[in-house]
Amino acid sequence: MTATAQSYLPISYSLDTLKDEARQLIETGVISPQQSIYTLCKYIPVREWVTIECQLERADYLLRDPIGDLVSYDDWEND
Repeated sequence: MTATAQSYLPISYSLDTLKDEARQLIETGVISPQQSIYTLCKYIPVREWVTIECQLERADYLLRDPIGDLVSYDDWEND
């Protein structure tokens, strides 16, 4: 497959991919964990955003929730 043909293939964003993108944006200082999840729509292709919204809804996230809630680590170390 050529690079040109490949560029037209849709990118499928999973919830984990979105979390990774958000972590990277936070680490580079582009966004802060306190901003709403909706802020991420500026950095995700428009054609993918509807799919992402559905995935967020199924995972009980609201677009007004802080990005920090989305990227929080599920594994807690014992004190």
